[in-house]
Amino acid sequence: MVETTAGPIDARDRIETLDVLRGVALLGVFLMNFLGFASPGIMATDAQLDALPTAPVDKWVDWICGWLAHDKANTVFAFLFGLGFWLQLGRAQAKGADFERIYLRRLTVLLVIGVVHFLFLWVWDILHVYALAGFLLFFLRRLPDRWMLGLGVTLALGARTVQEWLVELGVLDPFGWSHDPYVEAEVLARQRLSEAGDWPGLVQAFLRFDVPDYIFNGLLVAWIFYALGRFLIGAWVGRKGWLLDAAAYLPGFRRVLVWTLPAGMALEAAATVGQVLLDDGRLPEGGPWYALIQTTHLIGAPPMACGLVCAVVVGLHGGAARWLRPFRWAGRMALTNYVGQTLFYALVLFGVGPGLALAGRIGSTVVLAIVLAGFAAQVAFSRWWLGRFRYGPLEWVWRALTYGTRPRLRADRVPAV
Repeated sequence: MVETTAGPIDARDRIETLDVLRGVALLGVFLMNFLGFASPGIMATDAQLDALPTAPVDKWVDWICGWLAHDKANTVFAFLFGLGFWLQLGRAQAKGADFERIYLRRLTVLLVIGVVHFLFLWVWDILHVYALAGFLLFFLRRLPDRWMLGLGVTLALGARTVQEWLVELGVLDPFGWSHDPYVEAEVLARQRLSEAGDWPGLVQAFLRFDVPDYIFNGLLVAWIFYALGRFLIGAWVGRKGWLLDAAAYLPGFRRVLVWTLPAGMALEAAATVGQVLLDDGRLPEGGPWYALIQTTHLIGAPPMACGLVCAVVVGLHGGAARWLRPFRWAGRMALTNYVGQTLFYALVLFGVGPGLALAGRIGSTVVLAIVLAGFAAQVAFSRWWLGRFRYGPLEWVWRALTYGTRPRLRADRVPAV
């Protein structure tokens, strides 16, 4: 008899490699979001950060973290979303379940969570982008392998690259009709709202930030197609089954690692050096140099992310397993931890409620230390929670709204072996 009802997967059905990868990506997303929000033009000015005693070290931390994690962490995250889509499709088909209805409802719930997160908590939310790109992935799910991979690579490499060039050429002018939210006066205005604990004022200020910089310059559309490209590559890998039985494909992962990681790191190193020259004034600001540096970065990030995925897979089946496996706890509660990171940024940078209002008072070195400590706390909390419950808090809400029922939350007590 074929099971015809769909429901949330049990912890025993999870694939550890994917959870570890998701946890590693979460750490990178946490780091780059925190560094970006504490950087000049967002919640700090150049003068404030240059006056910090850690300033000389902060620049190196910025460059190294950007080289290793910027656009690599979100690439892995998006890749795993596409791969997860294919796993859900396979499981639903095996059960004879109504995949289309369930998946579209799942995306709709994610879109609502993302929009609320975007409007009221986190101006750089990615959940609504993933939901919108997920709808496109759904309609492209029957593409042949060659087309799925080709379109995925094209969008992954080209979506934001084209948008960057259109902005530099003046075809898209995000600030032509409005104020520039990156100027010092705007940053200081946001700091004053933060220090006054004015959360509604901050929400309004960041909406003014988003309209020109995110919507009218085409960045939202670029991000949707940027994510879709990574989704398609993930779905294509899901079709191949390589990560479902990674141990059987280890020689292939090693070969891909040798080719992609060095190439990606070299391209990203070139982009990082170019950015250093721009920051130091040795290259003219704006114009073709900036666009060329950004293009090099956006082309180098996907192969480097691919190499990092292969490195984690190889490490999990080698001597690094004991260091990598704890990431799976955070990866199993990815939605809860992602939104929880928003609350962490707010607590440190803003003065709302118990917030510390440290924006402009801490540099990248301190941010790095805070992120490492904060992520360690997330791993510990996730492990504690999952020892008692089957899903993270937001994962449970997402599943309940998707399936129209309340999944059992309390975990089964399994005697230790």
